[in-house]
Amino acid sequence: MSEHGVALVTGANKGIGRGVAGGLAALGFTVLVGARDPRRGEEAAEALRAAGGDAHAVTLDVTDPATAREVARHVEERFGRLDVLVNNAGITGSGQVSPADAHDQVPSTVDLDMVRAVFETNVFGVIAVTNAVLPLLRRSPSPRVVNVSSHAASLTLTSDPDGPFAALLPSAAYSPSKSALNALTVQYANELRADGVLVNAVAPGYVDTDSNNHTGFLTVEQGASVVVRLATLGADGPTGGFFGEEGPVSW
Repeated sequence: MSEHGVALVTGANKGIGRGVAGGLAALGFTVLVGARDPRRGEEAAEALRAAGGDAHAVTLDVTDPATAREVARHVEERFGRLDVLVNNAGITGSGQVSPADAHDQVPSTVDLDMVRAVFETNVFGVIAVTNAVLPLLRRSPSPRVVNVSSHAASLTLTSDPDGPFAALLPSAAYSPSKSALNALTVQYANELRADGVLVNAVAPGYVDTDSNNHTGFLTVEQGASVVVRLATLGADGPTGGFFGEEGPVSW
């Protein structure tokens, strides 16, 4: 185990999660690359090791609590504690398009099964993974949890008829799931504050990834940087907050 500790990143085989894993590895963390597909997870871990990082693939499907419990067991046996959890795994619910362009998410015509699937990953999956590894986080001298959210989660921004989201299609799945994730972040922060566990939500920005069909204008490294920063906060850092590269984001 690295002297900097152990970090688990969900959905880390590509995109922002991969960037976060790389950023933490570069800082000296032992990084557990969580991925549903073992082969893709191992490929990502191999690439991080080739770059000089200490990385290991773990099979983790956030919609399957049994895999989260198995990862927790593995971490306990091998490392004895977990220092950083980045809940990055998420889905848009709209295939290879941005939720901003997803007609199938308009509230009046949305498919409830699709909404349930989005919440299963983006909200319930976060609860499942966090609770599975929480005993290990409590053993860390400086435990940090970062939930990867979105500017689209902001009720302030999305409700402004003259704001940056005014021209985008309304969403009954992705945006509400991230708003729920923000609310969940606050509740975990409140529960764990006395234990020294700092829990924050982060909006990486519009990053060029598969989830938006590579229409984003930020690089993965740019999007990952704010996540890494919140994952490595000092003891006097904030908890229960929502942050972007620009600073605090309005709820």
